[in-house]
Amino acid sequence: MRTKWLQFDNWSIRDKLILHILLISIFPALCLGLLISWVTSSTIEEQVNGQTSQLIGNVNKSLDYHASNMQNVSYLISFNPEIGKFFANGAGAFSGEQERYNTLKFLQGFTTLHSEIAGIMIVNNNGEYMSNEMYARSSRNLTSENWYQEAVTAKGIFKLIGHPVKRNVTSHANYKDEEVVSFVRAVLDPETQAVQGVVLIDFKSRLIAEMVRDVRLGKSGYLMVIDDKGDMLYAPKNSIADQLDRTRILADTVGDFTEKIDDKPFQYIFQKSSFTGWTTVGVFPMQETVQGVHEINLYIVSFVFLVSMLGIAASYYLSYSISRPISQLSSFMHKVESGNMSIRYNGKRRDEVGMLGHSFNQMLAQIKRLLRQVSEEQRLKREAELRSLQAHIQPHFLYNTLDTIQWLARKDGAYEATEVVESLSRLFRIGLSRGKEMIPLSDEFEHIRSYLMIQKTRYKDKLNYEIDIEPSLMNLFVLKLILQPVVENAIYHGIKERRGPGLISIRAVADQDMVVITIEDTGKGMDEDKLNSLRMQLEQVGHLDYTQPIPQEKAEEDNGGSNSYGLRNVQERIHLSYGAPYGITIESVIKVGTTVTIRHPIMHREE
Repeated sequence: MRTKWLQFDNWSIRDKLILHILLISIFPALCLGLLISWVTSSTIEEQVNGQTSQLIGNVNKSLDYHASNMQNVSYLISFNPEIGKFFANGAGAFSGEQERYNTLKFLQGFTTLHSEIAGIMIVNNNGEYMSNEMYARSSRNLTSENWYQEAVTAKGIFKLIGHPVKRNVTSHANYKDEEVVSFVRAVLDPETQAVQGVVLIDFKSRLIAEMVRDVRLGKSGYLMVIDDKGDMLYAPKNSIADQLDRTRILADTVGDFTEKIDDKPFQYIFQKSSFTGWTTVGVFPMQETVQGVHEINLYIVSFVFLVSMLGIAASYYLSYSISRPISQLSSFMHKVESGNMSIRYNGKRRDEVGMLGHSFNQMLAQIKRLLRQVSEEQRLKREAELRSLQAHIQPHFLYNTLDTIQWLARKDGAYEATEVVESLSRLFRIGLSRGKEMIPLSDEFEHIRSYLMIQKTRYKDKLNYEIDIEPSLMNLFVLKLILQPVVENAIYHGIKERRGPGLISIRAVADQDMVVITIEDTGKGMDEDKLNSLRMQLEQVGHLDYTQPIPQEKAEEDNGGSNSYGLRNVQERIHLSYGAPYGITIESVIKVGTTVTIRHPIMHREE
């Protein structure tokens, strides 16, 4: 059962249409949604990374610009002749206090012009220094400081130190170490390349913060700046700078990676400045990018869902509109198979289904026309057979009557023969009736009276009869010769077979809309089996299919078959003319007699 259901050919047209429409509408929408989601996710990720890299590049350019300015400041200071004298001879190189004042004034000009400079200190190789803003914390020689040594190691190249750590230098503004970034440059003797001294410039970290902190990456992303040693130059508050693996950033000059902090994925994009050696790092939660992708995916899923719902609704509507008339036609066909020929397709469609429905109606009309034609042909054939039967009855009786006349003439003379001949003449006259199928009931009784008188002549005292008919029924019309076959059976299968004389009583009365004619004999009667067989034959006549050819009658035995032939003949004629409610019923008791009742509609005129 399940295997049959899985076979596509066993599916209904409606299910096939639904499947096809769903595949056509929903499957491409699903594929398109997945493709758009994948392309959108990739594009958003590329755009976010590209924009972040561009912002980092701009920040690096700004930092490079300011660092370049500090480098130029260091050059300008080193080129000053008074500064050169200080490097060479220390504080004693100045000719007077005015010259020293002018030199300090010169240095003050840089801090005035560049507000981002926290302070400038000039230190010669003997540890002597001069500055407007900065001074040594103790008498310890400044040449032993790390920043001084790094400047010496750099051999005149401008170097960025980063935040000062435990140095012996402070300022009048008392800047904290994390509030300044130091730049140093050693000044070399042009001839000997010996270090004459170092220019120390403290750069305010606030400017770095101002350049970086206003740059936002998405909703909560930010930038950080790391020096070449991995020390943090700037990071916003509540950042994850302390948990950042900086070795991965210092290993490359540019790149990106993803790292989980407290089980939350973060995207890192970094770029190192070739001038400062500082690395600017962009940090933002992956959830923000994913959230954007999720929003787009939500729109895509909503779109696909809407398309799917529309596809499902369209598939059901289309499949229903197409399959419903086909199912209706199939139902009509089943009803036609069960015999309902009056059903019709009433659809107004003009498509193929509508054409099929109209063809179905035409086919039914043609079948009904053919059935009527066959029925009419069968009826005509049956009437012809009945007329032929009547033609056979009359000669048969004529032969018997002639035999009787011959016997009487040979035995008694011509008087009785005259009566018999007269009765025979009346019998033939009424029997022919100028070819009419219906005759007055009075003629039918006159006909049977002539028949019985002829039979009485033959059977003498063995046959007795009585006829009783209401005078008001005399002018009613009945089918011709409906009594003779019944009376003939009563004589030959009833009275003749019994011992002693028998009586045949014929009565006609009116019962509502019917004429009820009763033929009762006191003959041999029939046993139960024979009576049931005869009733069944008469009942089959009542349900005879007139669209089928009349079956060929078989030879029947005298005690069981020939008596039913005349009765069935009368039954068929009445049924053909007036239908099953009318016809013959029969009652019989063995050794008592048989009663045959004929019900005929009241007809006041010949039809």
